[in-house]
This record gives sequence, structure tokens and C-alpha cells, in this order.
Amino acid sequence: MREGGRILAEILKKLSEAVKPGITTKNLDKLARELVLFYKVKPAFLDYGGYPAAVCTSVNNEVVHCVPSERELKEGETISLDMGVVYKGFNLDAAVTVPVTGGGDYEKWSKSNSQLYKLIEVTKEALNAGIKQAKAGNHIGKIGHAVQTVVEKNGFNVIRDLVGHGIGRELHEEPQVPNYGPAEAGPKLEAGMVIAIEPMVVVGNWRLVKGKDGFSYNTADGSAAAHFEHTVAITEDGPQILTAP
Repeated sequence: MREGGRILAEILKKLSEAVKPGITTKNLDKLARELVLFYKVKPAFLDYGGYPAAVCTSVNNEVVHCVPSERELKEGETISLDMGVVYKGFNLDAAVTVPVTGGGDYEKWSKSNSQLYKLIEVTKEALNAGIKQAKAGNHIGKIGHAVQTVVEKNGFNVIRDLVGHGIGRELHEEPQVPNYGPAEAGPKLEAGMVIAIEPMVVVGNWRLVKGKDGFSYNTADGSAAAHFEHTVAITEDGPQILTAP
């Protein structure tokens, strides 16, 4: 899974670099399909539950699972790229949220879009806080509690209706990994388990509505969302991020 995770990290890096004003989300999916062929992995999402693409491309207030289309990205928007691959029979799952910048100048974008910049940075911070609690002997709840603490301390909200999950031979396995709740909730983590930790954070209310494509979830109040995810192994020596470069 570590080998597959490195490949997925490389694919997401290339997809992120391709994000620019004017590109369609369908073209990002086309690139994703080309990359899985190049790296000799299978797309985990394609045909999963009928999903028709290799990558989820969720823009602005679209939280997750948005189907790529002819929609052209506009400068200043944000897009979540959520993707899974199957490598040697094992699934890997990861996501990043990146801004759509004309010149690729992240610092310039951050100054003119301060709230969105903060949303992205806080979501990354929340993911890292959750990963630190992914230790053998800890309750699953310690992950969600850490995520929720970081998010709410910064004035944002955590999505309640969607959660992280176990992962391995199947894309979605037990246990569920919520991004909120009491620290002592849920089963205890054991060495050898692998989970996908994925904070989904919004500027406004955490309630969701289903998107028109039949797969996506959008914020009910239209507020912006961000999503980051890593596949993480629980080991005797602490958490190991499998989808890191």
C-alpha cells in the first residue's frame, strides 16, 4: 500500500499542477485516466457505485464526489481533487484542495482570497492533527475530536454527514472515522489497521444537499468547502502516511 500511495501522491501532484483558469473538470478527469495508465494502476472510483469518472472534482461549495463535466474553472475558485487507485489488489484514497490561479502564484492568491486561504490551511492543519492521534490504543474518536477542535477554534465547521473510513482490499471498510465527536468514542485502533482520514470543512453551516449530478454533495447554504485526505497505517511506531510523496 505504501508503493501504491506514492503513486497516488504523484498523480494528485500532477493533477494539481494542471489546475488553471479555463481548464474543464472533464479534462482533469482525462488527465487522471492517462496517469493511471502511465503508472499501471487502476482507478478505484471509476464505476464504483456507478460513478462515471476516475477523479472527483468538487468546486467551491461542492464538498465531495462531484462528477467532472464541461465546467471551466475560473480564477480565484477552489477545487477539491479526490482520487483513489488500486495497486496490487489494495486501495489507496487521498484528496487535496487547491486554488485556481492564473499564474500559479499561491501567495498572491492567498492575499486576495484570505478567507479561502485560511479555510484550506485550517483543513490541512486539521488533517495533520487527526493523523497524530492515529495511534494504536487510541479510540477512533481521538482523531475526530482533534479535527473538530482545530476547525472550530478557527471559526469553521466540520461536515457531519460524511466521514472517513477503513481501507484495504476494499475502498470502504470498517471502521468509520468521523471528523467530530468525543475523544473516547468508537473502537480502539490496533497496529496493522489502515484508515482514510478526511476532514471536510466549510465556512458556513455543515448541512448538505445532494448535487444535480446524483453523486455530489454541496453545502446547503452555498458556503465554500475544503477537503483533504490521506490513507494512514496504524503501526507500533505511530501513524504512517501511505499517500505522502
